[in-house]
Amino acid sequence: MSATLYNNGLASFQLLLPLAFFGALLGDHAGYYCGRFLGPKFHQFALVRKYQSNVTRAEEMIRRYGSAAILIGRFIPAIRSVIPAMVGISGMRRLRYSLNDTLACLSWVLALAVLLIGIDELF
Repeated sequence: MSATLYNNGLASFQLLLPLAFFGALLGDHAGYYCGRFLGPKFHQFALVRKYQSNVTRAEEMIRRYGSAAILIGRFIPAIRSVIPAMVGISGMRRLRYSLNDTLACLSWVLALAVLLIGIDELF
């Protein structure tokens, strides 16, 4: 979507990147706080039980990679929206999550900038 808006001249580079950054940050934090609110009750939902293998894999990723799971999760579309909630459920401290997520969103926006500009124009 960002590439389409940028390439068609509907939105400037200077507008898209901050909006993408803050949108990603706000969305991730909404997921994190929902996870913190739900806590252990999360595993009792029928939908969660139906997809228990996916939930288990996400939890294992968070336990294994810790803070890196936030960065890795930001770049994998299939788990991008699940990781913040799972981190919230895991009980990671708010400040630690916020710092890690800010770094992940910044990295993601820089990657988006590279895509928008195009590799050829960078070199």
